[in-house]
Amino acid sequence: MADHEHKDNEQLGAAGFNRRGLLKCMAWAGTGVLWTVNGGVPRSLGLLGEAAAAESHAGGLTFLQISDSHVGFDKPANPNALGTFQEAIAKIKAMPTQPAFIVHTGDITHLSKDKEFDDADQAMKALKQKVHVIPGEHDVADADNGKAYLDRYGKGTQGRGWYSFDAGGVHFIALINVFNFQPGFKSAGLAQLGDEQLEWMEKDVKGLSSSTPIVVLAHLPLWTVYENWGWGTEDAPRALGYLKRFGSVTVLNGHIHQIQQKIEGNVSFHTARSTAFPQPAPGSAPAPGPMKVPAEQLHSVLGVRTVNYIRGKSPLAIVDTPLSA
Repeated sequence: MADHEHKDNEQLGAAGFNRRGLLKCMAWAGTGVLWTVNGGVPRSLGLLGEAAAAESHAGGLTFLQISDSHVGFDKPANPNALGTFQEAIAKIKAMPTQPAFIVHTGDITHLSKDKEFDDADQAMKALKQKVHVIPGEHDVADADNGKAYLDRYGKGTQGRGWYSFDAGGVHFIALINVFNFQPGFKSAGLAQLGDEQLEWMEKDVKGLSSSTPIVVLAHLPLWTVYENWGWGTEDAPRALGYLKRFGSVTVLNGHIHQIQQKIEGNVSFHTARSTAFPQPAPGSAPAPGPMKVPAEQLHSVLGVRTVNYIRGKSPLAIVDTPLSA
């Protein structure tokens, strides 16, 4: 695990965003991203009123994404990451429309210690829904090569933790791209999925109808956000090649602790914010890592982002509202 991840980066940077897309979405950092799939097209919801939420949920599948809780992190960027994770869970429980299930896209813990996993599991027990998880690089520290993570969450998975499942007519593919990965240095290179996992993925989707909506989960982005910091996956093009025949493909990632969006052909890419701390925008600091803001501003950094897409109209309307508002 890279040393820089244990230090606070005090340089602030405004995240860059790609505003082209085909989704209507609301991401509320510190709480997660609520997704609904209706008519085969994923879009996201936020803290809607009861009537609007019920209407959006009707006939579709609603699930929620959380990411990068870093339970155990206690540095100045957020001295109580467990506390903000618990706060996020409380907000999820208070939502007017409850998601069918939750996906956690990695870095459940900060140092993959038993107590950190115990604390995270205890916090997630407050949720009534099933939580589908994948590891971040912090969950598979070099010391145990992922054993602690796989002992807890690896049942029923393949290889080093990858798996797929179906829900509401949608096929979910959970990929692992965090083993042997040391982020933040030019010499580190990009993450990798590996031949074994890619061959499994090819077989996994082979029998699916091309009309099946696909949602791919991976901790590191499956597109190169910033190569110098290792924010990308080297063999992602091969994985995405298996999905070219599908009409709707949505890729949900974590790792970079900020919202970035990209549309490429039939694939919509979305990265999520952390429930623990922000990171600098790509290239705006010497290295990635926890980004410190004044304590009274932390919840304003972990704010609300609303992105509205109206068919036939462009560009997207983007409104950011801080959690403290």
